Amino acid sequence: MNLNIFSKSNNLLRTAASLARFYSAKPAEEIQKMVNNNKVVVFMKGVPEQPRCGFSNAVVQIMRMHGVKYEAHDVLADEALRQGIKDFSNWPTIPQVFINGEFVGGCDILLQMHRSGDLIEELEKVGIKSALLIEKEQEEEKKSP
Repeated sequence: MNLNIFSKSNNLLRTAASLARFYSAKPAEEIQKMVNNNKVVVFMKGVPEQPRCGFSNAVVQIMRMHGVKYEAHDVLADEALRQGIKDFSNWPTIPQVFINGEFVGGCDILLQMHRSGDLIEELEKVGIKSALLIEKEQEEEKKSP
């Protein structure tokens, strides 16, 4: 009978250890490498071709309007990344946008930056010319004689 209790407690410990690994956050060093891997990095729910929440979709649409090529990471596919990125940025929500390794914010901040024109400036700082700016310049060239 004692062996049965021991066996059950070993199974519980293995299950707890397995759950701890599943729910533990991805180490900051790994996330830092992900953030530094591209000029623009987005941690989102889903993928750009199929966002799985409205806020992630809004970020994808803003990036598309500006013609920004970016690296995306699906936090729904990796629970450790989902918690890890929140800890890394000290920001509780997803999506999260990083430009040149720096945390910019989530959907609301990116939308505000888009509306104010600040996003165009931030992209230019890292050598990315917004498609909206290119379009505006082309329109101005057509107007001038």
